[in-house]
Amino acid sequence: MPDCDVAVVGAGVIGEAITYELVARGASVTLVDGRGPGLGATQASAGMLVPYLEGFGRPLLPLAARSLEMYDTFVDRVSRDAGIGVAYRRTGSLQVITADEPFGHFKQIADDAHRAGLDCELLDAQAAKEAEPQLTPDVAGALLVKAHGFVAASELSGALAAASIKHGARIRVPARVQRIENHDDVVEIHFENDTPMTARDVVVAAGSWSGQIDIAGVPPLPVRPVRGQLLQLSWEGPALRRIVWGPRCYLVPVAAGSILVGATVEDAGFDERTTVAGVRDLLDGACDLVPHLCQAAFVAARVGLRPATADEMPIIGRSTRMPGLVYATGHFRNGVLLAPLTARMVADLVLDNLEDPLLGATKPQRFGEY
Repeated sequence: MPDCDVAVVGAGVIGEAITYELVARGASVTLVDGRGPGLGATQASAGMLVPYLEGFGRPLLPLAARSLEMYDTFVDRVSRDAGIGVAYRRTGSLQVITADEPFGHFKQIADDAHRAGLDCELLDAQAAKEAEPQLTPDVAGALLVKAHGFVAASELSGALAAASIKHGARIRVPARVQRIENHDDVVEIHFENDTPMTARDVVVAAGSWSGQIDIAGVPPLPVRPVRGQLLQLSWEGPALRRIVWGPRCYLVPVAAGSILVGATVEDAGFDERTTVAGVRDLLDGACDLVPHLCQAAFVAARVGLRPATADEMPIIGRSTRMPGLVYATGHFRNGVLLAPLTARMVADLVLDNLEDPLLGATKPQRFGEY
């Protein structure tokens, strides 16, 4: 008999959400990670829920839009099960347009949004300043998407871990997975310096490290790390009303007096250092967008390695090379946003062998025999 029904490898928000969904449906689950819940890319996430920010027509949008629709119920259920509150606001996003940007591009996004039934407004300079009085006087307009919002990623991570444990999940940390093998209808998980374990199924949700795991008979996953640096500022001035997105950074008013500034996108391998250049660029971008932020206090800088694929789509689906192996990785900058939908799709696949039609765009086989 295997040690558990499902082993989930990776305790970022994706792995935690999958674990929670599986144990809530009655499966026995062990969550394993080399660090601990939420200590990778999740701790450096601003928690933005903004699927429509980059326009329509992207392959990711159907997944992102459906996951956003799930978020109210998702946060409410996780919070109640955990007994822990999670900061979550749907106050919209304001994408600032500067004088040197093509206004027509944003008009096209707004027109597409209206045709899709989305509540979206294209604002002129005066209306943009009325919507967010703290903006730079140089603003030429803004795109307001009212459905957008944010969730406190670290609070969500903590609640998912607590709720999973209450449902009976086991969390095994620090436990760095070295190799995965299949023997006699069970999957064996081998660790660097620990006793192996077995499971009926294993879900690889190890983010940027997914491609570093040796999976018997399967080539390394084509997932690469992309460094993102995120700043936290303390500000006693008037609060921002919503997410503000500018040409060089975004601002998230995650709590009273606290603003997150993000995020760099750097191909730096597995280098998790904060850099002078990254911090400087984000601070300059923030102060250009909201000049009063020059008076803010610097609280912290965080770094996360986001798992990217060549087409910037996640890898979610069954392996055709190893029975019992399921992938849920490569979510890049959208892990928090896609967590509810990914968890549901993976649980349906593992427990009921039901394949959501949206998995057609995320199958690992688009990159070869996995």
